[in-house]
Amino acid sequence: MSDSSRMNAEASSSNAADTLRGASFSRNDGPAAVDAPVTASDLLNTNAFDPSRLHPMAAIGDKLDYLLLEDDKTSALPGAGTPLPTRGWNDDLCYGTGTTYLAGLGVGGLWGFREGAFRPLAVSTPRLRINSILNSVTRRGTFIGNSAGVLALIYNGIGASIDAYRGEHDQWGSMAAGAITGALFKSTAGIKPMFAAATLMTGLAGGWSWLKTVLV
Repeated sequence: MSDSSRMNAEASSSNAADTLRGASFSRNDGPAAVDAPVTASDLLNTNAFDPSRLHPMAAIGDKLDYLLLEDDKTSALPGAGTPLPTRGWNDDLCYGTGTTYLAGLGVGGLWGFREGAFRPLAVSTPRLRINSILNSVTRRGTFIGNSAGVLALIYNGIGASIDAYRGEHDQWGSMAAGAITGALFKSTAGIKPMFAAATLMTGLAGGWSWLKTVLV
């Protein structure tokens, strides 16, 4: 070690020793004062509730907003008042498609159950009969359910567009939506299937619209 390094080390040691000799320490017999923690009872059991006490970093003060849901606000479109209240085209699209799909599953399931229960088998055993019923229910139920769901989706979408363009909801708009829906659904099968599907959907849409006016 060089002489300069040795001298620096001795100077640092002497400075540290002098600092410790001149230091004074005091002892406090009582506990240190700390702020009492805020508990849930402190927040709830008070008449003047301060939202800012929820979290010190929130900094929301008295500007606490609440989410207002207008569940009871129905559609104001003329002619839209039916026994099934609706808030607009989105309700018709979601609920109409969902209920129609479930109804199609039920009808198709019953059809498949009857078909599988009475289908002739080469060897009629309980296991083969149950297998036949399950296969028929799965095939018919999904087919009817999916077809009904697609028809309801197209019908509600076109019907909402027609109502928005005309500014009212009536039987004629529903029948037009049904005709367009049926034609689109069978558009790849040829002219005759398109015409048959359009006629069937027009009759179903007109009957449903008339039934809603009777039930009001």
